[in-house]
Amino acid sequence: MSGLLKQIYYVAWGDLMFMKHNFLNIVIMSIMSPILYLVAFGFGLRTGETSIGVSYVSFVIPGIVALSSLNSSFSSTSTRMNVQRLYYRSFDEMMMCPLSLHAIVWGKCMLGFIRGVFGCFLLYALGLCLGAAGIGGMELCLTPMFIVCTILSCVVFSFLGMAAALIAKSHASMATFNSLIILPMTFLCGTFFSVADLNPVFQGILYCFPLTYSSEIIRAAALPDFLDFPWLCLVGLLAWGIAFYALNYWLLKTRKVEPSYRNGMRVGDPWPDVPSHPTRRNGWITMSPLRDPCPNPSVHVTDHQGRCLSPAYGPSAS
Repeated sequence: MSGLLKQIYYVAWGDLMFMKHNFLNIVIMSIMSPILYLVAFGFGLRTGETSIGVSYVSFVIPGIVALSSLNSSFSSTSTRMNVQRLYYRSFDEMMMCPLSLHAIVWGKCMLGFIRGVFGCFLLYALGLCLGAAGIGGMELCLTPMFIVCTILSCVVFSFLGMAAALIAKSHASMATFNSLIILPMTFLCGTFFSVADLNPVFQGILYCFPLTYSSEIIRAAALPDFLDFPWLCLVGLLAWGIAFYALNYWLLKTRKVEPSYRNGMRVGDPWPDVPSHPTRRNGWITMSPLRDPCPNPSVHVTDHQGRCLSPAYGPSAS
């Protein structure tokens, strides 16, 4: 168990350092959209009380918390993994390391999970402060079940973000996934209205999305005096999480990892054992040498194969 936790830490270390060095930007990005939703829908509409007997601000804040868990967890995991996999190619290099697939799944989802939990509780703390000030949210409660449901929601949507990043073939396909799946869930899955007030046909459609289960359980946990906790929705969200985790594990297990080649030489291969060759990073290739002969061999230094070693043309350029 300790070995697995160490591997998870090793996988997540780079993303955690990224979060550490961009903490202020991450805080702003995590809280700005939920605040705008709260101002526009919670205070802008001014709809009074809802069918369950609470103010609309108290009703909508848990829904925005569920929405924040989706946006923060999904976007953090999927965007960073997509860049690492398609642009830097560092994800495939990590796959060639002797790491457990379970550690890779948990480690790559750690950034989205931490950012999602942080954004959700920051927003909910704002809602509780508004309630204490008499502005809205007087009926909200911070219960242990609310904490459990929020953490579970962030984990599930982090797994979803990783699955989307592994399936996406390009940045355009990731944008298409956001437009077809994430955007409809944002407004239709009970975040700003009660799913129970809809036609049963539409209810059945909306319960095909995991955000509906997240909205139901987080709202019920935040309003325990007005709503009975939907245990079936908790089981449903847990089932979605297991399904996404299994999908990620299968995608990693069946993934064909090919090393990156540049100019015919594999990244990571050592330089030929020639004393006159310059090396970088303790002798490991970080950029492939030029195959073209030197434009002026009398001026530029060459190796035994005629490749240029001058700073302007060869691998010794820094």
